[in-house]
Amino acid sequence: MSASRRFERYMEHLAAGLGHTDRHAGLKGYGTGLMRPIQRKSVEPLAAHVDPLHVQAKHQSLHHFVAKSDWSDAAILGRVRDWVLPTLGIESGCYWIIDDTGFPKKGKHSVGVARQYCGQLGKQDNWQVAVSLSLASAQGGYCGGHVFLDSRLSEG
Repeated sequence: MSASRRFERYMEHLAAGLGHTDRHAGLKGYGTGLMRPIQRKSVEPLAAHVDPLHVQAKHQSLHHFVAKSDWSDAAILGRVRDWVLPTLGIESGCYWIIDDTGFPKKGKHSVGVARQYCGQLGKQDNWQVAVSLSLASAQGGYCGGHVFLDSRLSEG
């Protein structure tokens, strides 16, 4: 099966978690844009690469899908897990990966921002920290041997 057809099947699998068929085109356009080799992955450059002849309309459509459409990120993440887990071979052993990632913040108004130590800077500063959980195996699979499970903002 071609890579293009596998990607199409994957998008169809994810779309089943959106709750309504009118969201499927938005997911496919957004997913296709994210796979493009472009630097900025915001909605406007994605729209320009996905539909260069109708950038304004595609921008509006993608923005609506990302910002205003009522779908559950947890449901989509569950669909990703359902797709990847069978390929990991976790019955032969697996590893839980717990990681924290810091995001520098200038202000204090974002959720979870606190003055805390950051190894990246080597000092204390205002940071927002997210803790993520992944599952990995030695076997591999579609995602190079791991699947992202969840993340939460730390409370500082």
